[in-house]
Amino acid sequence: MSETQTQDISRAIPVFFLSDSTGISAETMGNALLLHFPDHRFERTLIPFITTPDDAREVVAQIDATMDDGVTPLVFVTAALDDVRQELHKSRAPLIDFFDMHMLEVERILGVRGARTPARLHGVGDVKRYNARMQAVEYAIEHDDGQSVRSLDKADVILVAPSRCGKTPTTMYLALQHGLRVANYPLVEEDLASTDLPRPIRHLQDRCFGIITSAARLHAVRTERRPDSTYASLRQCAYELRRAEELYRMHHLPVIDSSAKSVEEMSTLILQVLARRPRVVH
Repeated sequence: MSETQTQDISRAIPVFFLSDSTGISAETMGNALLLHFPDHRFERTLIPFITTPDDAREVVAQIDATMDDGVTPLVFVTAALDDVRQELHKSRAPLIDFFDMHMLEVERILGVRGARTPARLHGVGDVKRYNARMQAVEYAIEHDDGQSVRSLDKADVILVAPSRCGKTPTTMYLALQHGLRVANYPLVEEDLASTDLPRPIRHLQDRCFGIITSAARLHAVRTERRPDSTYASLRQCAYELRRAEELYRMHHLPVIDSSAKSVEEMSTLILQVLARRPRVVH
């Protein structure tokens, strides 16, 4: 597609994420670019584990078939295997090849050729780091939504908020991507009636982050779970959020608004706060 051509924004544009591994990197980097085109609709397809030239030829046929509809697809690639990438580049669709764009430059700077094998980005790789992430995920599952208060003192981060404010996705992201031990603690009615932090986390204030959202969004999320309930009513949502904010303010907790930020953005803000603090030694 030339620089002067534009895609018809009324039609969904096919988007393919291709990889000889899990495809997580292709998705992450590709979606980071697509965020800047909010007026377009995208139909996303992930095709991971393209490990042979035959696999690649089948994928190329699938991608090229979409071009018969007169729409140019977006194709994001992070394949490391040279023979697979060569076949993928035979597609009639233009490829956005993250590996090809950057690998040659890294090799030039280092003066050596990279291994060019799949599964490096999200394989086990650094065993110590991998094990730390898996332990963090186990910790997050055990301490999700206040299920357990055992070993809370080992948490790197404790997310505090009323129910359904987005604690769990952020907890799992920080655990899986950054190996942080994260607990999340739901503020229930009795907690909101007091200005004190709940007893199990009272001595861990320095690890707590308050999460808020908008009353309208919380109402919508809770309604999906329990329609026509007091729990989901707009009045109840507004009350809980107001009391939660008062609690955060009283104890000087960092506050993050989940209604305006993605999980990745929330996690980045938490990491920035942690970087400015003395490291907690468990």
